[in-house]
Amino acid sequence: MKFEDSVYYKELNTRKLTLPFGDFYLADKMVIGEFFEGQHVDWDKIECMLMNVEALYDKNTKLAYISHRINDYSINPQIWTLWEETFDFVVASAIIIYNNATFMNASIEKHFAKKSLKRCTSLDEGICWVKNLKEFKKTTLKS
Repeated sequence: MKFEDSVYYKELNTRKLTLPFGDFYLADKMVIGEFFEGQHVDWDKIECMLMNVEALYDKNTKLAYISHRINDYSINPQIWTLWEETFDFVVASAIIIYNNATFMNASIEKHFAKKSLKRCTSLDEGICWVKNLKEFKKTTLKS
């Protein structure tokens, strides 16, 4: 099921960004990405997506990225290293997996990621995990 057809689409008050290679849904604290079928996700696509995303949020916003892998596509797992070094506003990522092949790919990608990357088996699990990230918990000192 596409993110747009889920209960979260309206619940999270998302804004849709369509690029030539995928749909990206922008919400408070997170971006949900759905690359199109058959794409090869390389650095140019990641950079384009993240530059577009960054331009639509306030400066100093911290986000999590959820890769909602409903379509089959290829990705260079080493992109995670460059991604994290270049775009520090993404504090954590989740990969929603629906089959064994995607699980294996996500496991390889996890080895390249320095920041928190969780493999999830449902959109519910991924969104719940993001909502509870310690990076989004604010603490204040008592007066």
